Amino acid sequence: MSLQAIALPASTNPPQGLLVALHGWGANAQDLAALAPMLPLPNYQMIFPDAPFPHSYAPQGKMWYGFPPNYTFQSKLGFGDQPDLTKSRQQLIEWLQSLPEITGIPLSSTILAGFSQGGAMTLDVGTQLPLAALMVLSGYLHAPLKTQALQTSSILMVHGRQDQVVPLNASQQARDSLLALGARVQYHELAMGHEIQPVVLELMQNFIRERVTKLGEKT
Repeated sequence: MSLQAIALPASTNPPQGLLVALHGWGANAQDLAALAPMLPLPNYQMIFPDAPFPHSYAPQGKMWYGFPPNYTFQSKLGFGDQPDLTKSRQQLIEWLQSLPEITGIPLSSTILAGFSQGGAMTLDVGTQLPLAALMVLSGYLHAPLKTQALQTSSILMVHGRQDQVVPLNASQQARDSLLALGARVQYHELAMGHEIQPVVLELMQNFIRERVTKLGEKT
């Protein structure tokens, strides 16, 4: 079953790569697609999918899964096997694997990004696929990372020091887990809350140009 998505073409043909961005809990594809004009990457096609589940409290909102009762982001046990998360994970993996045939852009030239719950999905799914890079904004882990080799090891992480939704230490724990598995993590803590400020978009743009583009040129 495919995901509904907003697709924005690249300015160049053929495009150099593909950027897929996952929205957070209660938002929808339009939330991140609205930021595309402020992320000038003319060589990249961009796709913004809707999460598969309707949100209970936001009429136009979507979610990748519902949070467990009394969840605080502090549990080290996690909830990686929760049924709705399991379904979203499989659906997102299959959808991402179908994109090369649709877009003509291989997974090795695809960047997966996500904000908040979308950032958690990016870590969950992106580490299992041979993508160009991951960008995790205000994200966290669903459960401890498995010890097998990461499929994608080039990762940008950004988190607000005043985040009142996803605590900063959730991002720090995810960073430390990734580093322990050998990931190349570019990590930034900023003076902001649970949001995407212009400085975050600048960090994303620089990360793609400096790390992802140069890596592609070498290969």
